[in-house]
Amino acid sequence: MDGDKAQDGTRQGFDTADAAPLLLDPQGTVSGWTGQAEHLLGYRASEAVGREFAGLLADEDAERLPGLIRSRAADGGWAGLMAARHRDGRLLRVMVRITATAGPLGQSSLLVLLSEMGGAPGWDMSRAVLEQLVAGTAIGIAIVDTDLRFVWSNAALEQFGGGPAAQRLGLRFSDVQPGLDAESVEDRMRHVLETGERVVGYEQIGSLRSTPLRESAQMLSFTRLDDERGRPMGVYYTVVDVTDRHRARQRLALLDRAGKHIGRTLDIMRTAQELADVAVPGLAEFVVVDLLETVLGGAELPPGPISGAGGLPLRRAGQRSLYGDLPRTVEGTGESVVYLAGSPPAQCLVSGRSWHQEQLDPLAAGWVVVPPDGREPTFLELGLRSAMIVPIRARGVTLGITGFFRRRPDDPFDAEDLHLAEDLVSRAAVCLDNARRYARERNAALVLQRSLLPLHLPEQGAVETSACYRPADELTGLGGDWYDLIPLSGARVALVVGEAPGHGIDAAAAMGGLRTAVRTLAALELPPEEVLAHLDDLVDRSAGDEGAGPEGTYGNPVGSGCVYVVYDPVDGRCTMAAAGHPSPAVVSPDGTVTFVELPEGPALGVGGPPFESVELSLPEGSTLILHTDGLLLPPDEDGVFDTDRSRLRQALQQAPPTRELCCRAVVDALVPSRPYDDVALLMARTKRLDPGHVAAWDLSLDPAAVAEARRTASGQLTRWGLDDLIFTTELIVSELVTNAIRYAAGPVRLRLIHEGALVCEVFDGAATAPHLRHPRATDEGGRGLLLVSQMAQRWGTRFVPEGKIIWAEQSQTDSPV
Repeated sequence: MDGDKAQDGTRQGFDTADAAPLLLDPQGTVSGWTGQAEHLLGYRASEAVGREFAGLLADEDAERLPGLIRSRAADGGWAGLMAARHRDGRLLRVMVRITATAGPLGQSSLLVLLSEMGGAPGWDMSRAVLEQLVAGTAIGIAIVDTDLRFVWSNAALEQFGGGPAAQRLGLRFSDVQPGLDAESVEDRMRHVLETGERVVGYEQIGSLRSTPLRESAQMLSFTRLDDERGRPMGVYYTVVDVTDRHRARQRLALLDRAGKHIGRTLDIMRTAQELADVAVPGLAEFVVVDLLETVLGGAELPPGPISGAGGLPLRRAGQRSLYGDLPRTVEGTGESVVYLAGSPPAQCLVSGRSWHQEQLDPLAAGWVVVPPDGREPTFLELGLRSAMIVPIRARGVTLGITGFFRRRPDDPFDAEDLHLAEDLVSRAAVCLDNARRYARERNAALVLQRSLLPLHLPEQGAVETSACYRPADELTGLGGDWYDLIPLSGARVALVVGEAPGHGIDAAAAMGGLRTAVRTLAALELPPEEVLAHLDDLVDRSAGDEGAGPEGTYGNPVGSGCVYVVYDPVDGRCTMAAAGHPSPAVVSPDGTVTFVELPEGPALGVGGPPFESVELSLPEGSTLILHTDGLLLPPDEDGVFDTDRSRLRQALQQAPPTRELCCRAVVDALVPSRPYDDVALLMARTKRLDPGHVAAWDLSLDPAAVAEARRTASGQLTRWGLDDLIFTTELIVSELVTNAIRYAAGPVRLRLIHEGALVCEVFDGAATAPHLRHPRATDEGGRGLLLVSQMAQRWGTRFVPEGKIIWAEQSQTDSPV
């Protein structure tokens, strides 16, 4: 009986409801066996008692059993996992607990409790152990009843505010944490109560009772508790503080947003503003981006920090604020900013290192130099409490600084904020430096192209002109579009619009070479189709000399387009030819818009059929429209190319009557301010010469006709009031008519044109051109054209289908020789 009592006491010390007890003597031999042990291991008492317990275990556990008995059982017991051997040879995973006890006769014994693990997750623990577990964890745990009122919580939940566990009893979640979305939390509790489905990983962001002025994040999980009959008793939930993880995600999201939104263009000011936009409100409440003046101009900067940054002018390139009063009390975007020597911004420029201060001196004035009669507001007046200054550096060059500011007193900048700001600015710095480098190249290309385009279209009496050029945007780069107006002999003009392939300095250089070549060919008085043929040969030879492939390369004019138009104001005839270029449009005096049916020859240098010209007669007041294909592109990349030029037709019909306004209005209507291809537009309104300013005579081949020609020309100049030019004109007429009668065949015709300058033309049917000679003193002839070249401002020969015309032009303003 006494032994049974001792055994009962032992059972009270351990939870043996699911355990199989047995007794061992101090040598490890089984001295007591029970029915539970027989049920677990399959051995009857007669087979087990007197047998060493090690024989009932797996070999590995049997080897360590003696040591456990000697060292562990005597000093408080031992518990752990072992593998027991069933009577049928199977190995069973069992939980073994060994402790010292008294045997039935009072002798020293060991009580062994065996619990089969089977599919159990682990050691079956008592309530006391479980209470220690939940009380000692850092995870907040609470239980609410079916009315969602607290009935139990652990001490770890107090770190989130709301008081100790006793004060929570009977309260709801909204009573404990008013700064969180209590309605959403309780909705999830009800869902768990109704469905039994667990909710894991629900994240709540808001203000806790423990940190009411600072945003934090918690991860909540909810599980329903059921009684022994399966009826819901309540919900227990766990709370884990994930504020650090939440802030890390915010930082990664900020950097990801920076990668998507900063540097979308190659415009320096826009990129700086994008940096400020991304940083607010994710990192700061007020951000300014100040760049060196030289950066905005695209100039090359010396490597390393800036020396002597105090007093160095910067430009406010971007800023963003959460508060409407801050931009009004500081320098605006685009304004000049000069920082005091020794101020944090100046130190950052000099050292190239970041600076931050958790708490600004509220009475300290700002860091900007102000006029003598001005006053810089204090940080208290601005409401700024914490600041970071990060230099903008890329590729070893300092471009400027970025200032980050906060007003909230409870959330000053810390070291992690500074690291995030440095990462953000370093990414933006590369984009800003790319924009600076592009601005430098773009400015150089633009200066080159502007220098190659005509600064002013020359004055003449054939057409009234206006022109417009719009370069492409930063991403596409400056193109090779160009236009020109070239005065020709006989009061005629050549109108030219062309486009070199590619973008950038190479395209501008190719365009300059084309324009020069066209002007040179125009001076030869060739018809449009021959000008393009010679230009095509020139481009082809140039490509061969430079090793360009048949597709052409940037910087090489292969694939260029050009339209060449010659207009004669005497009779209104207009001759034109095109090479890989849109044909001109014509706006008649009544406003009707038509497009010339001009064969579009192959692009220059690519080979193909010969160029063809078209001749038409234009009434006075008609407007010729020459343009590059950039005018036909859609206003955005998703639009449709204006193949039938309907948009151009509508823009021309709606344009104002003034030439300059009309040209600008057409470009504005069809092209955005920053197009993705450059555009050149040349508009020329035709004029006709007054018939009274043109005089022509047919001359006989008799040498006596020379004297008659002189008298006729003198009389016409007198009627025009050009008496000062009679002497030189008689000399020119005499020499040209004499040469025509002496060397030419067929009819001879003299024509005088009075328009701005006095033009004398002599036509004959010969196909040979005269050559200027420099006779020796003993030569009897050969001085005629030499005298003409000295008397005239310019002279030349042009061929027509019936023969040739030798012409000489005299200025009406310069004194005759």
